[in-house]
Amino acid sequence: MVLDPLVGVLVGLVRREGIWLAGSVMGMDVCANRMGNWQWLRDDPAGLLRPDGLLFINLFGLFVVTFSLPLHRAISGTGARR
Repeated sequence: MVLDPLVGVLVGLVRREGIWLAGSVMGMDVCANRMGNWQWLRDDPAGLLRPDGLLFINLFGLFVVTFSLPLHRAISGTGARR
């Protein structure tokens, strides 16, 4: 609950640390959601693909982690031009 707003502030201020923290927090969020729903997922593995299951959190987590490195490179490039 503390890290999510911190990530928002750091990314809003265009800080490189915010991008790495966003990827880390998103990874932890996905893991926590899977652990919290482990019993349900064990009983119904197709729940990962249903829209009311963990599909959207998994896709958003993949999006955040996938674009962390390109976004970090883009922000690092703007800092060098200043």
